[in-house]
Amino acid sequence: MSPMPTDAMPTDATPTPPQPPTAPRRAELATIPALLRLLPFVRPALPRLIAGLFSALGASLAALAIPRVLQVIVDGPLAEGARTGDTGALWGAVALVLGLGLAEAGLILARRTLVMLPANRVEADLRMTLFRHLQDLPIAFHDRWSGGQLLSRSMSDLGLLRRFLVFGQIQLVVSCVTVVVGIGLLAATTGWLGLVYLAGAVPVSVIAFRFARRYRVVSRRAQDQAGDLATTVEESVHGIRVLKAFGRGRDALASFTGQAERLRTTELAKARSQATVNVALTAIPELTLAACLVLGALMVHQGTLTIGALTAFFATVAVMSAPVVDLGMTLSMTLNARTAVDRYFDVLTTTNPLTDPVDPVDPPEPHGHVRLRDVTFRYDDATRPVLDRVDLDLPAGTTTALVGLTGSGKSTLAMLIPRLYDVTGGAVELDGVDVRRLRRTDVRRTVAVAFEDPTLFSASVRDNVLLGVDDTLPGARKDELLAEALDVAQAQFTGHLPHGVDTRIGEEGLSLSGGQRQRLALARAIAARPRVLVLDDPLSALDVATEERVTARLREVLHDTTTLVIAHRPSTVALADRVAVLQDGRITAVGTHTELLATDPHYRYVISSLEDDAAEHGIGTVPDPDPVPVLPPDGGGPDELGTDATGARL
Repeated sequence: MSPMPTDAMPTDATPTPPQPPTAPRRAELATIPALLRLLPFVRPALPRLIAGLFSALGASLAALAIPRVLQVIVDGPLAEGARTGDTGALWGAVALVLGLGLAEAGLILARRTLVMLPANRVEADLRMTLFRHLQDLPIAFHDRWSGGQLLSRSMSDLGLLRRFLVFGQIQLVVSCVTVVVGIGLLAATTGWLGLVYLAGAVPVSVIAFRFARRYRVVSRRAQDQAGDLATTVEESVHGIRVLKAFGRGRDALASFTGQAERLRTTELAKARSQATVNVALTAIPELTLAACLVLGALMVHQGTLTIGALTAFFATVAVMSAPVVDLGMTLSMTLNARTAVDRYFDVLTTTNPLTDPVDPVDPPEPHGHVRLRDVTFRYDDATRPVLDRVDLDLPAGTTTALVGLTGSGKSTLAMLIPRLYDVTGGAVELDGVDVRRLRRTDVRRTVAVAFEDPTLFSASVRDNVLLGVDDTLPGARKDELLAEALDVAQAQFTGHLPHGVDTRIGEEGLSLSGGQRQRLALARAIAARPRVLVLDDPLSALDVATEERVTARLREVLHDTTTLVIAHRPSTVALADRVAVLQDGRITAVGTHTELLATDPHYRYVISSLEDDAAEHGIGTVPDPDPVPVLPPDGGGPDELGTDATGARL
């Protein structure tokens, strides 16, 4: 349930690059308009929330009615009983007070019952809408936003909003109504005594207004710093192996401590601000009450005020004292909620420039022909394009290796084909249709990617490998795809895991070796049975023997699949029918490995650099054009660092 419309990208226009998330206009919203932005989410729960509000108001009015009854008791039955000794009429008044007290308790229970469930439902809807939007936003957005900031918005900020809906907004309204009605009753029934107490509300209102202005700023700072701290924790946990390997744990701790101290300082500033206003909201009413006590005693002595009225006055003040004292806490909760709303909508109102077209074209018969026409691409924060007028044709069913020096734009080009980024000029065509004219799901159903840095999820091997497979396929077909993909990727080690392919591999697959993770990521791309496969050096963590086996099986499987292989080491070129050279963001040559060695000096330099690097690290070079022999499955030698010949972890 998203209240925010998503505008589709014009099919004939170059998409506008996403802008950094700034919200100066939104920050100018007053607190009430800011909170009203939640209305689309709250609307389904409004009936119960309003019923809860009226229940709380009823409880407050019942509490305010008790002092009126006490006045009648003191001035009537109690005074009469003191003169005559007859207390019969007193019991009826006592029963009425008891009834009002029970009514107050019942209404408070009704309020809690009414608001708890819908508030939790609103929180869940907010969280699901945010996650859905995050999934839809392009990679460029996630390049700019840290995970900790997004995590704090989806967890702690939404927890603040739930507590505000359950308690804060109702308590704020009830407190204001209780104070206004209470002061009105005091002024109407006790004359000057009520007006004196009313005079004490003026400085309270001024202090509360000034508190709101200061607290709003420090509240936003604290929640942003909490998000930064969450990012630091996330990065440290994910990079714990690096920190331990380089002995930089103390440095990480020092950085974390500095951030934690800054957050602590901000939280102390919040606490001091809240404590100051709480002192004022407690001291001013108490001082006013002392003045009223003196004035009330004089008025009783002069006969202008009855004892019952004075008793009702102080009983009413007692009912009002809790809302007045809690006003600081309620205001701070409201301002925290307003900050949470601003932070939430900072993300939710981020427009997605990479959307489906208004009138999408039905995908043509998938053959897998890819064409990059005059493609230019520049990152948002870059001053010059990474790719400049690139022309590259990938005929259906062919395998092309993309070769270039580090930083030449190979991985960027690979991400344009499945439309993970949009070109800033030119077009990427799939079977003759610009990918921007197709639905994103259609493009990504046709194109699969295996990245150099494999990402696995905290799920079973089966779920990770079948991630891109159609859920409607029968189970037997899924099992066939799973077995074939694991065989092609030489991932037989999964059979030695505790529960086979149903073994849960843990967060990001860190319980596996680097080569094992890469083979599962490659198997995932193969299991999707794409017409176009983009391989961003998916074999870099494998030893030579395993790479040769995987390469041989890929040749068999990819004979009718259009494949683009990003070559970061010489042996990867063995997969290709032809090679494209990327130099300074442009395709400068296309041909076979032999042709380019003979005709292109830059290609010879790149291959020489890659071979030198391969020799330094003890990995393979470009093999002969003859097919690579398939080694027997049990052909000795280590499979990779940290595993034996079967692929099981040592």
